[in-house]
Amino acid sequence: MRGTGKGREDAALDDYALVRVPEHARCSWLSVAVQRFGQVSSFQQFLVGAVLGFGMSFTDAVIAITVGSVMLEVVTILLGIAGVREGVSVSVLARWSGFGRKGSALVGLLIALSLAGWFGVQNGVFARGMHDLAGGTPEWAWALIGGAVITVITVFGFTMMAWTAYLTVPAFLFLAGYSIIDTLAGHSLADLMAAPPPGPPLSLAEGTTLVSGAFILGAIMTPDMTRFNRRPADVVKQTLISVTLGEYLIGLTAVLLAQAARSVDIVGIITSSSGLLGTLVLATAILKINDWNLYSSSLGLVNSVDVLFGRRISRRGVTWVIGAAGTALSAVGIVDNFTDFLETIGVLAPPVAGIIIAEYYVVRQFRPGLDRARAAGTMPPPTADWMPLSLVCWAFGSAVGKYLDAGIPAINSVLAALLLYIAAGKALMARKARMARRAPGADVLPPAETDLTRSGG
Repeated sequence: MRGTGKGREDAALDDYALVRVPEHARCSWLSVAVQRFGQVSSFQQFLVGAVLGFGMSFTDAVIAITVGSVMLEVVTILLGIAGVREGVSVSVLARWSGFGRKGSALVGLLIALSLAGWFGVQNGVFARGMHDLAGGTPEWAWALIGGAVITVITVFGFTMMAWTAYLTVPAFLFLAGYSIIDTLAGHSLADLMAAPPPGPPLSLAEGTTLVSGAFILGAIMTPDMTRFNRRPADVVKQTLISVTLGEYLIGLTAVLLAQAARSVDIVGIITSSSGLLGTLVLATAILKINDWNLYSSSLGLVNSVDVLFGRRISRRGVTWVIGAAGTALSAVGIVDNFTDFLETIGVLAPPVAGIIIAEYYVVRQFRPGLDRARAAGTMPPPTADWMPLSLVCWAFGSAVGKYLDAGIPAINSVLAALLLYIAAGKALMARKARMARRAPGADVLPPAETDLTRSGG
């Protein structure tokens, strides 16, 4: 990255929120992988696994987790490789991956609002667990304490979050393992695996949607993390390890816990059976995921403000604001809307991944400019404000995910947006090439102003 010493220093303090992460700021594979594993093996997976275990047999839960995990791994790897190659956050990448400048602001707003909600959900779970253990202190007070701690960590950025993960991930695995053994003591694993679900049945499609919907935002925000990686191979390794182990180890354990306790209240199961130990599990599990919810939310909002208002605002300042808002949401009980929130994200978020993947890897309209800028260590030239095709594909993918009864909504949504963008994008680029050949003396529009991208204004 080029620029004045002061500019480079400001960009580093802001974790390169709007520019490429330079090579000297890239990190070891372990420092990124441990944070990715912390995301996937979070308490959120416990919550999803408990819902599956309460409404599905063990075998059906395994199938749901497998199908959902495969879809997540493909999306995560493809977006992650784009992130490590370009060195920018996903909302900034969206400018040159099908959405245009103002379209990327919509992506940033979706990520910011959604992950601020997840921040509130996770913080609310923490507050409820601490209140159940301590008694007198109200939930809202614990929500304020938990939100404040995570906000302070996130303000200091990627390096502080890496050190937090080094401490909390091993602690979580040790404490969770001990707590799970204690909770399942006296139960036959064979009987639990063969038992019918204790609650109202969930279909395979509903279960898979919960799995993929629970982490689809984590998959979409992958470039926010992998821009600090050094090579694409790092992305593949950390994704295969973290998603596979996280989804199966944590998710299937929660399935067994829900069936053993015949309850979907995973917080109550762990804290009541293990007391202080269970509460420590709760605290470490939420801490190692919620900082990333807040971090990516701040990156998305920084991009949106830059695009919509032409102002470069501090990621640290935005983190304080979103942290306060998310903490307030948790204090007023957003956690009670957990399932509805998952279903909403499962419809709106997946098409974004499909469009970015389709443009970056297949249509490739902006890849020449990205490649030249990457070689020069600069940012690519600006694109058009709006790209109508991406908006149409986004709406189409969301509609398919919501209204198509067959299949798995989240996967349907990704594929619908991806395939429509590829088909229409290739057709429009071919049409432009034919027009250029027929009129060799005519002015040819630059890549950012082709029929595919023209905003119409």
